[in-house]
Amino acid sequence: MDSIIISETDFQKARKKIREAKKENKQVIFSSNDDDLNRKILEKEEVNVLLINMSGRKDRMKQRDSGFNHVIAKLTKKKDVIIGINLDEIISSRGKEKLEIIGRVRQNVKLCNKNKVKMKFISKEKCDIYNLKSLGLVLGMPTWMTKDL
Repeated sequence: MDSIIISETDFQKARKKIREAKKENKQVIFSSNDDDLNRKILEKEEVNVLLINMSGRKDRMKQRDSGFNHVIAKLTKKKDVIIGINLDEIISSRGKEKLEIIGRVRQNVKLCNKNKVKMKFISKEKCDIYNLKSLGLVLGMPTWMTKDL
């Protein structure tokens, strides 16, 4: 099944693109930097994967801003949506930014494991499955989650 990545900032435009992709029988991967839009799309539309971007976020004093919380985790479990990790974002970042992104991913892995939500690496380039499984295990993914990478 072909997949299409939809990245929008407006709900109506995103809704239109998602419905067009569903008519063409494509797998929908939705991505946005706006957390409220991500939640609204999860509540009202049917997507297969929610790709959460980690770069460009500001952490608070005592907690990370990973764009994923327990409310979105319960919604994704209810709607059977997979959480996507942007692998290109991890590879292309350097220094302190890479450490922050990996920390946010680890936080999301813990939340997904707690709520039994599936995770998946999304990349434009084709990657070796064994390397992805190894990376997933290092980031804290349980074995049931790494089986479907």
